[in-house]
Order: sequence, then structure tokens, then C-alpha cells
Amino acid sequence: MARSVRRTTLALLLSGVLSMTLFVSAPAHAQDSAWTVSGPSARSGPQARLQLDSATGALTLQVSRGGRTVLEPSPVGIRTERADLSRGLRFLGRERHVVAERYRTTAGKDRSRDVRMTETRFRFRGGEGTRLDLVVRVSDDGVAYRYVLPKGSGDVLGETSAFTLPADATAWLGAYRRDNENLFNEYPAATAPTGEYMAQALFETRGGYALIAESDLTGRYSAARLVHESGQPTYRIGLWDERVESDGGLSTPWRALVVGDLATVTESTFTDDLAPASRVADTSWIRPGPALWTWLAGGRPAGQSLAMQKEYVDYAAQRGWPYVVVDAGWYFDPDQWDVTDPDWQTNSWMPELVGYARERGVGIQVWMHQRDLDTAEERAQWLPALERWGVKGVKIDFMDSESQATLRWYDEILPATAAHHLLVNFHGSTIPKGIQRTWPQVMTMEGVNGEEKRVNTAQHLAILPFTRNVIGSMDFTPGAFHRPQRPNAASDAGELGLSVLYESGIQNLAGTPESYDARPLARGFLEQLPAAWDRTRLLAGRPGDSAVLARESGGRWFIGGTFAGAARTAEVPLRLGPGTWRVDLVLDGPDGLGGLVRESRVVRGGDTLSVPVVADGGFAAIACRPQPGRTSCDRPAS
Repeated sequence: MARSVRRTTLALLLSGVLSMTLFVSAPAHAQDSAWTVSGPSARSGPQARLQLDSATGALTLQVSRGGRTVLEPSPVGIRTERADLSRGLRFLGRERHVVAERYRTTAGKDRSRDVRMTETRFRFRGGEGTRLDLVVRVSDDGVAYRYVLPKGSGDVLGETSAFTLPADATAWLGAYRRDNENLFNEYPAATAPTGEYMAQALFETRGGYALIAESDLTGRYSAARLVHESGQPTYRIGLWDERVESDGGLSTPWRALVVGDLATVTESTFTDDLAPASRVADTSWIRPGPALWTWLAGGRPAGQSLAMQKEYVDYAAQRGWPYVVVDAGWYFDPDQWDVTDPDWQTNSWMPELVGYARERGVGIQVWMHQRDLDTAEERAQWLPALERWGVKGVKIDFMDSESQATLRWYDEILPATAAHHLLVNFHGSTIPKGIQRTWPQVMTMEGVNGEEKRVNTAQHLAILPFTRNVIGSMDFTPGAFHRPQRPNAASDAGELGLSVLYESGIQNLAGTPESYDARPLARGFLEQLPAAWDRTRLLAGRPGDSAVLARESGGRWFIGGTFAGAARTAEVPLRLGPGTWRVDLVLDGPDGLGGLVRESRVVRGGDTLSVPVVADGGFAAIACRPQPGRTSCDRPAS
């Protein structure tokens, strides 16, 4: 028997996924009113404390790290048609087990993920015999909980879930909007303006940083936003829908808190780790990589012009970029074809463009409005046609909702695009929330005030790596050197650095070919961009002031930095590993003369790199091991 168990365990390890369930059941006792849940590394990671008030039967959750408070005791509870499960609760028992998983992703900060968490399920009884299970997970970089309701609990009318921060906490928040595209700003957590905020809020406490997030959000529920009243350090969970329909048992999304020092939070994959495993068995067709995105270069005329799109394909092929994204206009030109025509599929020039691109080693992705894919009949019309033409991906825009009905649409479009081997980029959308683990064809999502916005700030650029981009790929679309309204308009090196600083499975490069050709150093750097990253490290930064991240692929580290405020000499610890490194820097020209310059240095791992940056500027770099006969870190020409 022991030999059989060992063989089974070995087989699971070799398969890459091991989930260990070590149940420890605890009976209910009258004196049981507080429980501590620790993660795998109790000494260094966060610790959660759940407490049941004996007088009111209400639950609170507190989080600490290193003996210091990260989250004050905060309300936990949910209300359904049948019962208010935020009070009057009676403890029944608990079970604990360890979750250990190993998985790979197609995009993200790290391709290989090793997950280890403790999970405790607390069982409670409410009024009139109602039941509530609260599942709490703790890892080295986060704390999360979800509600589990049995069948017959009825529709959900709201949550009393909230996050109460220490009174002296600092917050970085973005006001809520339906497409998650507002600016982030810094506030004292307690005195931030009254209003609603996006559920991707970062806080600094004496116990470290904490990022509020959500994971495993599907059409069984409704998306969350944060509701705040100025003068109070509490941020309540508000749902899009006043009533969340439920006709069976329900496991709500995870209410997550990514916890640690700034590097731990920035590098965390906690929201992905909480999500269900991939539902796509064969991922061999899913290939990330840079794309030439032409919308900011030419807008609708480019989308309607086969000749222009062929020029873009030629340019992408010359650069070695694997994709061109054809945006709005390609299927709306009445002179091209009529969608009411039974032979509409044969009247588009898209198949010709796809064939032209295929011959040059470039894949085509196409923009579509969500209203043209919002029914089963429309999806059955469009998706097989796109696959038959050879289109590689679809950029779906203007969902502009996080309602339960819209989330159910996501539940339908995701398996459909996977079935037709189409990569997905969602715009006008929700934010990732674990979707990229479960549906790995989702290369990126907007949900960000990005490059195409006309209102932006250098501070916002330096907050995004610590907020929105922590939770998943972000289609900011860097590289629009030709746009004078960008906040780093005086720093081409800073704009170039964003291509590394912001992770996106499809990095949509938003410049014009002319703007790249006018900046050969930037063009050469962008030609080196890998398809995906193996590891990510935060080298330096503080939200709103600066951010310098390094991402590794195939032994080379790409570095991007952005800075808000006055010109300075940035001191960047080279936390890449011991030994000697060559660092090829791309910097803005000295003395305000403009242009880009390249500078190579040989340094030791752990040294501090002094980098001059202009006001509201930044830099880009590639680091590699020195090799005889090699004078740069550039990939050798094929």
C-alpha cells in the first residue's frame, strides 16, 4: 500500500500538478471564536485572523505581516434572499488542507508557476437553518477568501465584505468606471474622496504593501468595485448588480489581498494562482509576441485599406514582429461588402491580406465590436470564418460593463474562441482577475488608461506596474513616439522603456513606421523584444514616483524604467544574479538636445547602476553575460 501511494505521488509530480489535501477537522466548541490561518512560510508571509463576535455572530478578518497590521479587523459576510449571513452566525467546524500546484502559462510575468497555499474551510450556520462556508487561503504573497453557499440559498443581494486599512495607510486609487480606464492617483487612505474606486487598489501600511484584487470572476456572479466614504479607512465591496442570480450552489469570486514588500506584490501571481486551471487542453497554437498596431498610426482609413495593411505587414516582417493588428474599419466599408449578402464571406479582402501576411511570416489579428459577437448566431457566423481565413486572433471591443449578464457573455465567447484557435485581446473590458490561467488564449486586456488616452500623467505611468499590471497582462499599447500629448513626450527613452515595464501577451506597438525609422535605436530595441517572459523582478521604484522592472527571456534581461518629476540620476540595483553583466542602455540625449543614445557598461550583479533620466522620462536596457567577440546584447541576426 505504501509503495502504491509513493507511485501515485510521483506520477502527480511528474505530470506537473500536485494538489495535496491534508484534512484536519475541528469540532465546534462554544469557546471557539477566533482562528489564525498562516501560509506555508508563517515567519515571513502574511497571517490571517478570523474572529466571530460572540454577541452579534458577525465575522471579521484581520491580516498582519511580521507582527504588524496590514488590514484591521474588517467585516466579512453576504446577504441572500433567504438570510443575512453577515450576523447571527454559529460556528460548526473547520477543515484545513494544503494546496500545491505547478502550472505553466502562455503569457505573464513568469511562465512557470509553483503554488503553495494553506486553505481552511470554516463552516457556519445562520438563521432559519441557513448555511455558509467561508474558505480562506493564505500563501507567501497573499490572503484570500470566498463564500460558498449551498443550493437553495437564493439570489445574492449584496456583500458586507470590506477592507479596513490602518488609519495612517497611503492609497493609490483609480475612480471606478465601467471600462476600468481611469487614472490612478495617490491619497491618504482614510481621507480619499467619497466615491467608488476600481477593485485594484494599492495601500502602503507599516506591515507592508497590500493590493486589493478579485479572482475567478465568471457569469455566476457580478464584478466588484470599492465603495469609500471620506474620513473612514474602510473600503466596502460593491457589486455591479443589485441582485446576483443564483439557481444552485454558489462559490463567489475570491476577495484577495496581495501582501508583502513592494517587490513581492509587484512580482506576485497570486490572482492567477487562485483561479481554476486551464480549460484549454492543447495550447500549442497559442503564441504571444509583439504586434504592429496601426490604429494610432492611421485610424479608420488604414483599417479600410488593403494596400496600407500590406505595407504594415511588410514592415512587421522586416522587424521580426509576428503580428499585425487590423483595427476598426475593415468590415464596415459598404464599398467592400454587405454583411446582409449571403456570400459576404467571399467579398472581404481579409483572406487576401492573411495569405499575403502568411507568406511573410506574419499573423493577422482583427478588431471586432462586441455587438457583432453578442449572440450565438453571430459567433457561429464570424468565428469559423475567421479561423478558415487563417486569422490568428480577435480584438473584441466595447463590452463596457461588468454586470452578471456581460460576464455570462465572457463565459460563452471564451470557449468559442478557444475552439476556433483564436487569440483574444479584450478592450473596453473588465480586468484579468485570473482569466489568463483558465483561458490561456487571452493574451491581454485593456482595462487601463493607456496610450490612446489624451489625458495621462507621468505619475500614472509610475503607478500602473504596482496596480493594474500586477493582476494580469495589460494592453497599454506603448511606442507611440509620434503622439505629442503623451506625458513623457520629452523622453523617447522613457516611452521605449514602457515596452518592457508593462507586460502584455501581445505587446501592441502603437507607433507609425515613420516614427520608428526616425529612431533607429528604438526600432532596434523593439526588434529584440521576446515573445514572452520567463521571470520578472522589480529593481527599484515607488508608486507614482518611479518604476524599474527587469524581465528575463532566454538568459537576457530586458529592463524598462519610468520616472515622474524632475530630471535625476537614478540609482538602480542590478538584482539579476552574481557575476559579470553587460548592460546596453538606451537613453535620452544629453543636455536636452533630443534623440536617443546608446551606452554600454560592464558591471557586477548586485552593483548599483547610475542612469541619467530627463524630467518625466525613463530608459530601456538589455543585460546579458559578456561573450568573447560580442560587442552588444543584441540577438544575432538570423
